[in-house]
Amino acid sequence: MAGAIIENMSTKKLVIVGVILLLFQAFSFMVGGLIAPSPTTAVHYLATKCVDTVKTHHKGSKWFMPWGPDQCSKIRDFDEAMAKRIEANNIVFAVHIPLPNREMSAWFQFMLVILQFDIAFKMQNQIEDGSLVTMDVGLAYRDSTLSEWTEMAHSIEHRKLSCNFTATKTYENEGRYYDCDLLPFMEVGSVAHKYYLLNIRLPVNERKKVNIGIGEIKDIRLVSIHQNGGFTKVWFAMKTFLTPSVLIIMIWYWRRITQMTRPPVLLEKIIFALGISMTFINIPVEWFSVGFNWTWMLLFGDIRQGIFYAMLLSFWIIFCGEHLMDQTERNHFSVYWKQVGPIVFGSFCLFIFDMCERGVQLKNPFYSIWASDVGTELAMAFIIVAGICACLYFLFLCFMVFQVFRNISGKRSSLPAMTKARRLHYEGLIFRFKFLMLVTLACAAMTVIFFIISQVNEGHWHWGGYTVQVNSAFFTGIYGMWNLYVFALMFLYAPSHKRYGDEQSSADQAGNSGEEIQLTTTITHVDGPTEIYKMTGKEAQE
Repeated sequence: MAGAIIENMSTKKLVIVGVILLLFQAFSFMVGGLIAPSPTTAVHYLATKCVDTVKTHHKGSKWFMPWGPDQCSKIRDFDEAMAKRIEANNIVFAVHIPLPNREMSAWFQFMLVILQFDIAFKMQNQIEDGSLVTMDVGLAYRDSTLSEWTEMAHSIEHRKLSCNFTATKTYENEGRYYDCDLLPFMEVGSVAHKYYLLNIRLPVNERKKVNIGIGEIKDIRLVSIHQNGGFTKVWFAMKTFLTPSVLIIMIWYWRRITQMTRPPVLLEKIIFALGISMTFINIPVEWFSVGFNWTWMLLFGDIRQGIFYAMLLSFWIIFCGEHLMDQTERNHFSVYWKQVGPIVFGSFCLFIFDMCERGVQLKNPFYSIWASDVGTELAMAFIIVAGICACLYFLFLCFMVFQVFRNISGKRSSLPAMTKARRLHYEGLIFRFKFLMLVTLACAAMTVIFFIISQVNEGHWHWGGYTVQVNSAFFTGIYGMWNLYVFALMFLYAPSHKRYGDEQSSADQAGNSGEEIQLTTTITHVDGPTEIYKMTGKEAQE
């Protein structure tokens, strides 16, 4: 009976395939490490204090430029504002993105802005516990230095101050600055314009207690983070190259499956489904984001990655389970609902969490789930629980692989009764399968590490200066690893046209018939892609 390519391909050819895949894996790491720049760039800005006269304050259409030919009337500090009797409501903090003589680009893909207040300590104007800063913020864009600004978003936002004064609160220490945490400010899912302008007001209303008890704000600092254009081009190029590669092998794999006389088993179906999810995440629709203002691309990318995560994690469970189940249980997807159910539920929670922030940001880029205490606690808890669940999943997968190895060891008891040549054949099959399982574990470990680091790296701006510096090689290497792993599975588990023993003489085949009977007591009534799959059925047919 013909099995899969992983069993019927000669060792020499299999080693060549393995070396080629290993070279591609090394190349995917080198692409990120040697060609692509760092994935993101952070640019620091200090807001310029512009003065808005009472005459233009209520027009709502005037935008204040910090520099250039149409720059605003500026003040150096609030002492100057007091000397000129300029009210706080007439001061606008203006930030132009990018810096002078530079342009933003659609290759930057997204723009995340973090805010930090410089607040001086005053005995008569201290920061109260639980104080909120109310900001009247506006975002505008233009594509030419000569054109007018067009409003992109406007909102009244609230951010809770979290500041610590390390020195003693005495008159001698007045003027020293609080140590304030970074605050989430804005996220835009597309950088379709060349120039952006932020205008921030801090309206004061003593009767309504608006911006009262927030200390003496001296300056507003912003950090703008965007994806590097060079990294984007390398990333798009990888997607463009890998999409047809995986698509072709997927079509070829399923064509071979459908050519068999028996219907495909669950293991073959789940490998094909994994290929579909890999193709879905590979399709380089991001190319369109360079020419179109698609602000939903970040959300769409998260959804695609979530689907792939769910499919990959489910595949590993079923892949191991199909080599543990007896013949009455295997080949039924419903058997795995206890294991796959939590994966689907976790993926759905990821989707809801993403919709709560990036879904809302499609309408209001200044919204952040981290802006409230409840949202911050929920987001922090989600990141921690997600990391713990990822680690527990990996430990459970290790346990399943251990059970598979133990199950195979139990089936090896029938091998000593065979001739040496036939015994070596089955020993080779077992070795190949075990090696593939170890590669699967390594891939799972790297995926879990990548998931945890991605979550920490995305959220580190919201809880302080702790960060994980992720090199471009890590992103391109892991992405290449997923594609090569899926490619290898579909290639190795495709039905082979070669039959073991075809090269043997009829006399050798007749001599081996006695040993064949002893092995087939466990596998003659089992359909499956490989001999190992058939051997691992727990119930022997007596």
